[in-house]
Amino acid sequence: MALQSTPYKVDINLTDLDRSVYENLRFTVAKHPSETEERMAARLIAYVLWYHEQLSFGRGLSDVDEPALWEKSLDGRVLHWIEVGQPDAERITWCSRRCECFSLVAYGNLRVWQTKVLDGVRSLKNINVVAVDQAALENLAKDMPRAISWSVMISDGSLFITDERGQHEVPLEWLVGER
Repeated sequence: MALQSTPYKVDINLTDLDRSVYENLRFTVAKHPSETEERMAARLIAYVLWYHEQLSFGRGLSDVDEPALWEKSLDGRVLHWIEVGQPDAERITWCSRRCECFSLVAYGNLRVWQTKVLDGVRSLKNINVVAVDQAALENLAKDMPRAISWSVMISDGSLFITDERGQHEVPLEWLVGER
């Protein structure tokens, strides 16, 4: 019998001063059985960084032809394809050809990945890559409750998340492009 996804109820109060976005967001997100809490936290960070009314979660780990998140136009074109993790150069190139804009939230030990993968795709014109500080991501994902309540503020490229455990500054480093 296959393992089932775990649903998480999410309530986010988003204040993005850089883009003048002020939203109260409520949704359910499914955590794939093989997905870590860190990856799910990275997906939520991607969601708030590039929030748009049409942004939705893809099947991600369940379907390699879909991203972690994407924004589609009303006529079905993929406007924004968003991945998380450390995909290989072939995956980044493949994804970037299927959309107007490709973004990636990278996390983990990125030193080797940057040299082997990222340097080979920097010439692609429609990609943005942001690195999330690993220690901050681990702290945010630690003991993540099934009912997530975040207050998020984005200001001058800095990300602050407040939850029931207090405020977390999540350092971001733009490796390619910009938000």
